[in-house]
Amino acid sequence: MARQQIGLAGLAVMGQNLVLNMESKGFSVAVLNRTGSKTKDFVEGPAAGKNIHATYDPKGCCAALQQPRKVMMMVKAGPAGDAMSEQFLPSLDEGDL
Repeated sequence: MARQQIGLAGLAVMGQNLVLNMESKGFSVAVLNRTGSKTKDFVEGPAAGKNIHATYDPKGCCAALQQPRKVMMMVKAGPAGDAMSEQFLPSLDEGDL
């Protein structure tokens, strides 16, 4: 599997549209959502046939990315965002964004 250029966590309306826009500009994107079924529905629906790769946890998302890793979080600020950040940190290295 080729590694993706950007990772994006959070596939609500804004996250999905951002991913589709990035992919339309030539970027490959690894995506995940806290709810795995939402990730699956997105990659099999609006993202079908596009250079968008489903991942189902932060560790898998980081493993799917080129180094240095670039991850965007489109997650609600507060406890949800803090929890997602904490889940990503063990899989990120110095120099990752």
